[in-house]
Amino acid sequence: MNRITEDMITAFHEAYRADAHAHTLHAAMAKTPVEDLAFVPMQAAKLNGAFELEIKTHGITAQERSGRCWLYAVMNILREAVIDKCGLEEFELSGNYLAFFDKLEKANNILEMAIRYADLPWDDRMTEYVYHGYWDGGYWDMAADLVAKYGAVPKDAMPETWQSSHTERFVRLMNTAVRKGCVELQKMVREGKDPQPRKKEILNGIFRAQCIAFGEPVTCFDFTYRDKDGNYHSDLKLTPKAFYEKYIGIDLHDYVTVTHHPTEHLPMDMRYKFHYIGSMAEGDVDNLNLTMDELQELCLKQLRAGMPVWFGCDSGAYGDRKMGIWDPDSLDFEGVVGGMDLWMDKKTRLESRDSFATHAMILIGVHFDENGEPLRWKIENSWGKDVGKDGYFVCSQKYFREYVYEAIIHKDFLNDRQKKLMEQEAVEVPAWASDWM
Repeated sequence: MNRITEDMITAFHEAYRADAHAHTLHAAMAKTPVEDLAFVPMQAAKLNGAFELEIKTHGITAQERSGRCWLYAVMNILREAVIDKCGLEEFELSGNYLAFFDKLEKANNILEMAIRYADLPWDDRMTEYVYHGYWDGGYWDMAADLVAKYGAVPKDAMPETWQSSHTERFVRLMNTAVRKGCVELQKMVREGKDPQPRKKEILNGIFRAQCIAFGEPVTCFDFTYRDKDGNYHSDLKLTPKAFYEKYIGIDLHDYVTVTHHPTEHLPMDMRYKFHYIGSMAEGDVDNLNLTMDELQELCLKQLRAGMPVWFGCDSGAYGDRKMGIWDPDSLDFEGVVGGMDLWMDKKTRLESRDSFATHAMILIGVHFDENGEPLRWKIENSWGKDVGKDGYFVCSQKYFREYVYEAIIHKDFLNDRQKKLMEQEAVEVPAWASDWM
């Protein structure tokens, strides 16, 4: 074993003390956020300007201090159907309502997985995965299952609470309850007892706790509004499913999750699925892995048809929240840490767990160069209006190619070859594979 020696530390000190540039960087870094120090203004200025292709959307939402970006991105697409149908200037769906059932379903799924794998040893990879717990994050397929099962409601029908928009502590408490339940249910299985009655009691306790934190989910409500011409409308005693069917009516299962994961584990042109910790017990996450050229072209097809694109990216890579940009050339992180070479190709970043999709938003525009190739993409985020340009962000083509990992595409935009690929049986990959996807 080669350990760090005293001679090595001495040599490191000497090299640092001889580097005047490093001392200047230290002085700058001592009182300056890294992203501000790394900012390259003239490069970032290239991301300014109008977009040749742009879809008008109606308002910026704020997920606040929660991990509900994936759900907000879906709702920001769905709300446009309500706005169009009802002739509204603005409208917002309730993130609190859908997130309530998302958390309840995640708890049930983990308890069911604990029962299913009760006989596995404690050091098994699946046991570790089950006891990892759940969080706010999710995928498109999860949202599709949620709205199909529970519908949706306007934000006014089930508004936010402090807990629904600041979820970290509450989710941690519920994870403790779920883990305790897993231990109990697995013991019952090993003793030959039926765990389901006890599981129902555990879920009842979680439901009650969620009602205390988020409010009891609305089961019937009145939908009243004035359209942009001032006309009053009233639709009384709607259920959430009836509201969804009447005012939205979009089948989210008609969309395909297209990924670009160029790893050894996932060949191109492969349809794959996994049973995610955050899925419903009865649901899976289904994906089609394609080249980045194909993913990009599908995004452009959908945008040209006037339809926003839900997408997942690594928001921690080369981003400036305040400025509202993502671009490797606009943030010289390598330079501010002394010229270290931090660059890895997409395959290496995924396989080394250095990067993966951490955030979901919607693409609503793109600007092209003189040859018709994308230069920059306009993004509607869910971080409120106080960041970016009134809540809207932009990413460069370089960032798009390197750090976008998935996009949701309506099946009608797939070409014949891609549709054929979707007819093949999905290859099931291990549940924990989401760690590097």
